[in-house]
Amino acid sequence: MKATPRVYVVDDDAAIRTALQRLLNSEDIVCGVFDSAEAFLAQPLDEAPTGLLLDVNLAQGTGFDLQDELHSRGLHFPIIFMTGYGTIAMSVKAIKAGAHEFLTKPFEPEQLVDRVREALAADAVNLSERCLTSTVRQRFNQLTPRERQVMGLLVTGKMNKQIAVELDTSEVTAKVHKKHVMTKMSAHNVIELLKMYERLDVRAQ
Repeated sequence: MKATPRVYVVDDDAAIRTALQRLLNSEDIVCGVFDSAEAFLAQPLDEAPTGLLLDVNLAQGTGFDLQDELHSRGLHFPIIFMTGYGTIAMSVKAIKAGAHEFLTKPFEPEQLVDRVREALAADAVNLSERCLTSTVRQRFNQLTPRERQVMGLLVTGKMNKQIAVELDTSEVTAKVHKKHVMTKMSAHNVIELLKMYERLDVRAQ
């Protein structure tokens, strides 16, 4: 069953929150509203296509601060920044930081809905990638330290004999480790294993 896409609104203006929630609900878009970054961060997020409508200037901190915190938590869903007085410098900062869109209030309802739908569609693709990475990560975590070493050597093109020399073990033992790695990672060949290795960016850990 596919998860229901949802949009979150973080804005300290109650009237704006209510208006946006009504607009999105009228378009059959599930929407949750929050009056602060703290309240939003305390909310557990479902594993579903997600978009965030975020006011640049909050009562406490800025939308950019929340964006930074989300990124530090590994959350990179699309963010549509909103502000009552946008500047070119501010919009450039938002886009460079990875914002999906930067809108100046007041904006046309149709424009907002279109941007929200675009954001949710983009995150649906990202979600598929995140789920795949999570699955590969779970497989990798099942490997023993020695099997992880073998995996690292396999993806560089090393043969069983070379792996045995590298790890100071027998070729038979190297073959056994290789078989365990391929089975646990559900890889049919070394090419598939390499793609998984690159997806996890193991070397950066």
